[in-house]
Amino acid sequence: MTLLFDTNILLHFLRESPLSKRVENELNPFDPSNTLLISVVTEGELRSLGFQNGWGKKRLEKLENELKDFAVVPIRSRDIIERYAELDAFSQGKLLGRPLGTSARNMGKNDLWIAATASILSAKLITMDSDFDHLNTVWIEMLKY
Repeated sequence: MTLLFDTNILLHFLRESPLSKRVENELNPFDPSNTLLISVVTEGELRSLGFQNGWGKKRLEKLENELKDFAVVPIRSRDIIERYAELDAFSQGKLLGRPLGTSARNMGKNDLWIAATASILSAKLITMDSDFDHLNTVWIEMLKY
């Protein structure tokens, strides 16, 4: 299975929180048969949090160790850029031929990049974020914790 982890889930793995243990028990993501991915956007968000919160050497080393398990997907792909634009228009209820069916959803731009990456790669998005809910089963498949 191809899994794309959202930033919030990786933060739980860095903290070794009960939620990270739950994800491991239910999903077994580190099984060798799975492909683990993150968007370059997630890596940027995590590194930014390190700067903002003054993470020390030990915490930064832990981040590096966690990131080694994941392939980092760039967003410069034409397919991902096009899907980003489609998802943004869809979320605003303005994508011709693809009605949203509800009121417009304002998504953070980083979340749009992450969703576009999951959509193009047909990766299951692992997240805690409700901002993706309107995309689930329409554009992406997600597991929400």
